[in-house]
Amino acid sequence: MALWRIRATVDDRPGYLSVLTASLALRGVNILTVQVHTTEAGAVDDFLVDAPDALGEADLVAAVERGRGRDCWVARSGARGLVDQPTRVLGLATRLVRDPDATGEVLRAMLGADEVSWRPAPAGPHGGVGAARMLLADPAGGSYELRRRAPSFTPAEYARAQALVELAATVARREADRVTLVLSDGAELVVRPATADDLAGVVDLHEACSARSRQRRYFGGGALPAPARMLRLLEPSRGTTLVATTGGAAEPVVAMANLLGEGDEAEAALLVRDDWQRRGLGSALLRRLLGHADRSGYAAVLLHVQAENSPMLRTVRRLGRPAPVERDGSLLTVTVPLAACGEGTGRLALPRQADATARGDRAG
Repeated sequence: MALWRIRATVDDRPGYLSVLTASLALRGVNILTVQVHTTEAGAVDDFLVDAPDALGEADLVAAVERGRGRDCWVARSGARGLVDQPTRVLGLATRLVRDPDATGEVLRAMLGADEVSWRPAPAGPHGGVGAARMLLADPAGGSYELRRRAPSFTPAEYARAQALVELAATVARREADRVTLVLSDGAELVVRPATADDLAGVVDLHEACSARSRQRRYFGGGALPAPARMLRLLEPSRGTTLVATTGGAAEPVVAMANLLGEGDEAEAALLVRDDWQRRGLGSALLRRLLGHADRSGYAAVLLHVQAENSPMLRTVRRLGRPAPVERDGSLLTVTVPLAACGEGTGRLALPRQADATARGDRAG
């Protein structure tokens, strides 16, 4: 027995697929797996079969045509074909997460392409799927061009390939946002976008912070937020969350910075572990949040700060940007406009009492 791949178009009508499979069965062909690709011309069925050694390519093509299949393509397959397609795609996606630069190799492996090339020209609004050519939009700019002599590319293959390209671009963006931060005292930290995998580290961060630090961040009684709330903060639907870690295998989280978007404004908030406060870490994280908000097109960033939280107020003052303040009892709302950040060098108009308190404090 020998493994073969067979691809053929079958009219999408009741009973037509069973006619094709019966035609193969009459010749002792055992169908191991089948994938169906919907196209405008009909259903393209992709089979992995085990056929008697006496059958050759011409025999299999004849069997498919007798079973009402058309545009038949037949090729020998190896043991690798026994891995089902979803499992194979997940394996390739895992490879991309580890090495987003391997996008071309992954596309070639998934689709059996003869050529994969990147070009600076965009793919167009709808990409492209031709008989032997496929164009994939690269979210970072440009496009990937794939060519394969046979079989023809299908829309289902295009969707899978485009999803992998977008995954690679997302991983690459995250790696680009990962920076090493050197504080004024020489300490080094890694600042990067947070993921759901950081939940345990963020829980440890909250437990290591004093009740006062948690109360300044959440305006409650200093109790630990529920893990479900922390998880939502790690991956907001709009905005971003940064974590600062000491690096290494354990990579403990020592600070978290949140940017949550709503409309044309975003809210920023910081939590820095007590032993890392007053070292410039809060200022560095806030500046990175503002940069992200600016690139994302927000008009302003809001910070809700307790009037007695002089370290945070000092952090905002150090931005050197005009930032109007509204007061509601003991709560201050600071608005940092982004569109006008280059227009002048106005200072934050802090209330007199808060300004006096902040003079002797360094930023958290």
